Amino acid sequence: MRLRKIVTIAAVALSLVGLLYANRLHLFKYSLGWYTDILHPREPNRPVPWQAGPDKADKPLAQRPPNIIIILADDMGINDVSTHGGGHTAEGVPTPNIDAIARDGVRFDQGYAGAAVCTVSRAALMTGRYPWRFGVEFTPTPGAMARVAGTLYQDQDRLHPVIIDKEKAQKSKDFNDLGMPASETTVAEVLKARGYHTLHIGKWHLGSTPEMRPNNQGFDESLFMESGLHLPVNSPDTVNSKQDFDPIDKFLWPNMRFGVSYNGGKWFEPAKYLADYYTDEAITAIKKNKNQPFFMYLAHWGVHTPLQASKADYDALSGIPDHRRRVYAGMVRSIDRSVGRVLQTLRDEGLEENTIVIFTSDNGAPGYIGIPDVNKPYRGWKLTMFEGGLRVPYVAKWPGHIAAGTQYQQPISNIDIMPTVVAAAGGKMATDRPIDGVNLLPFLTKKPAIQAPRPLFWRDGTYRAMQEDKWKLIVSEKPKKDWLFNLADDPTERINLAIDNPQMLSKMKAKMEAHHAQMPPPQWPSFLEMAIEIDKTLDQKHLPTDEYTYWNN
Repeated sequence: MRLRKIVTIAAVALSLVGLLYANRLHLFKYSLGWYTDILHPREPNRPVPWQAGPDKADKPLAQRPPNIIIILADDMGINDVSTHGGGHTAEGVPTPNIDAIARDGVRFDQGYAGAAVCTVSRAALMTGRYPWRFGVEFTPTPGAMARVAGTLYQDQDRLHPVIIDKEKAQKSKDFNDLGMPASETTVAEVLKARGYHTLHIGKWHLGSTPEMRPNNQGFDESLFMESGLHLPVNSPDTVNSKQDFDPIDKFLWPNMRFGVSYNGGKWFEPAKYLADYYTDEAITAIKKNKNQPFFMYLAHWGVHTPLQASKADYDALSGIPDHRRRVYAGMVRSIDRSVGRVLQTLRDEGLEENTIVIFTSDNGAPGYIGIPDVNKPYRGWKLTMFEGGLRVPYVAKWPGHIAAGTQYQQPISNIDIMPTVVAAAGGKMATDRPIDGVNLLPFLTKKPAIQAPRPLFWRDGTYRAMQEDKWKLIVSEKPKKDWLFNLADDPTERINLAIDNPQMLSKMKAKMEAHHAQMPPPQWPSFLEMAIEIDKTLDQKHLPTDEYTYWNN
């Protein structure tokens, strides 16, 4: 009897081992969260010990350099903001607080992200430079996710294969080791040298080693997003929308965690829905620093996937019948509310008249959330260099300096933020390296100067774009194709003039090649190439006649 029992247990154990081995890839793909739990256990929420500024200001507000607040949304489409489009993805729900910045200041009608993807765009914002000048060309991706991407996207019906260079993937550095080098001079470093107290709250995505974290890049204090849930998945205060058609979405839900750290310390849980928690902390930090010049970089995780709305926001949007759109709209609502609460705090603390507030997004909204009109009327998504991937909400205010209701028509980019705010603070840009952005202040006064046309460039491996005056060029190796658009006549990029206007095509290609010829190789290689349909979301049926481009990462 005992022998039979031992044999039975052994047989069951062997069966389990066999089952685990047979399903090892599935377990590897979807069960990595446990590793994070062991490596970074989250402590309960605790107060953030924000440093307190002086009890009394040494100068009247008007005689101090302006406070500067940059509020950056993640993956927010231009049609999510009613100033630029329909509001909440054309559901007719406005974004009154973001709109108020434009009403009281300037709306940039051709506001571009520094890249069609987050890390590269954020590096442009922080430095005023094209990030490929210092080797930041591709966005770091958690290695575990990148290395199984080919399997995640196995689909017999997929028109264009995911291409993985397994040798490069195997040699790739850890996700935390990839980011913006500490040798770059950030806007925080320049402002800190001018006497500003510098604060970072939220997403970073520019490297997680001590050398690359915010505290070594000019920020006195950093409340750092360590993982990407907006609330725990099973929280009664959240409403989730899982995209079963998106393999990466399936990967995120079990592997993301709800955690932050302060100044590189241990992980702990935020107190509430992430956008509201970051806003609470931003308000506390503003109040503690109201008597000295401060620079705040409030980098929200919303509206990035996983799609999670607070239950309060979801319930407030009962007029939106589609569940996914309603969750997404709730996330947009939370970002707009954050903007409103920050603006109200500035008024309450008597700081509004001498504070620059800039709101934008790191890139356009993605097609993988399955909401077709988030970037309407523009074509393309995050990861593409069509207008939908690059043109983003862009508004700013500085009372007494930028006239209320200004509409700025010339193209601007993330590279212009640093030169502009540094000039406003009375600082100077570095002279030992090329600075690609320009100071926009002379063009935003009551008697503005005229900005001369200048080229803007974007780069992702061999997939590149350039915009100058009214012309836009996109070049791709996969597929081998050029797109040339006259944005003055065709702002939504419907008519490709590459064949009909070979002279302009040749002229712009020469400028593009001259720009990229002087750039160094990327700090880390791309080992993943994925096709992105330009005009369809991930859940729509893709046809051989659909236009697409390959994104490199």
